[in-house]
Amino acid sequence: MPRTTVQVVQHLRPGGIETLVLELQRHAARDHAVHVVSLEGRAETALQAWPRLRPVADRLHFLDKPAGLQPRCVLVLAALLRRLGATAVHTHHVGPLLYGGLAARLAGVRSLVHTEHDAWHLADPRRRRLQSAVLRLVRPQLVADAQLVRARAERALPGRSFEVIANGIDTQRFRPGNRAAARRQLGLPEAVRLVGCAARLEAVKDHATLLEALAALPAGVHLALAGDGSLADELQRRADALGLAERVHFLGNLEEMPTFYRALDLFCLASRQEGLPLSPLEAQACGIPCVLTDVGGCREALCPTSGRLVPPGDPAALADALARLLARPSTRTPRAFVLEHGDLTQMTRAYERLYAA
Repeated sequence: MPRTTVQVVQHLRPGGIETLVLELQRHAARDHAVHVVSLEGRAETALQAWPRLRPVADRLHFLDKPAGLQPRCVLVLAALLRRLGATAVHTHHVGPLLYGGLAARLAGVRSLVHTEHDAWHLADPRRRRLQSAVLRLVRPQLVADAQLVRARAERALPGRSFEVIANGIDTQRFRPGNRAAARRQLGLPEAVRLVGCAARLEAVKDHATLLEALAALPAGVHLALAGDGSLADELQRRADALGLAERVHFLGNLEEMPTFYRALDLFCLASRQEGLPLSPLEAQACGIPCVLTDVGGCREALCPTSGRLVPPGDPAALADALARLLARPSTRTPRAFVLEHGDLTQMTRAYERLYAA
């Protein structure tokens, strides 16, 4: 029997949750139609900013929700769910849970799944009270994307039980390749040691600490940054002030991310907060070792034999870990770790089991 799942997200801009939702759509079973609803934004703006959306534009829906609480959006979304014949709704984060959860119940949708991708926002008493109230009202099946996220969410929301479904990536798309060819394609220097980071240029990703760490490394070590955000200009000024203008390569949003990872010697994520990030899984699937800050689910996303964890906000520790791995690269590829612990097929089938429950 055909099934229709509707994924509900806050917005459709390049990011980990949004990428994951698109992958769930792309890898769904043949008899399983998956639509994506973005509470915020308009189709034309999103499609222009993120070309990856264009091939699936007919299965994307934008509510263009204004800021603040908008009860009418619940009614609009409920009508959309009925029109699509939704058999399951899957929400991501508290805003989509509020609107998507209420709309699913109004529309009589049988299966409602909600995923917590991090738990730091539940430290805010107002958010915690709101989420508790919505959970009591809509009663979704609860999922966390990492063991640590589950533990924190269950502490913040007593009486709630979360199943863990780890994030996964497409290990056929993200696989090792030719480093020199990748650097030529991206216009990156070939005769340097290259550290890379793929993340939104926002404060939570703490690129500032990564720049400070780079300044402590030899001049032959460069940094490539994939991603865009509100801090782009500030970070470029910071790189200039640290004397790193020639060593930091701002690449913006990239469509061919496997090429980016293949160009690297090391991948680094200096975040202050995370759930279970996709970018380290993608990098490791391409055979690139990682240095990550020990926050959120990063420990669960890291191959323990080839990578290193460091405290957040510590440029000296970060520089030391990068220097050590650059000087003595691991002889073990982290790809095997991702094949076992972070494969997209495993994640997709686990969610489809919940949709059908």
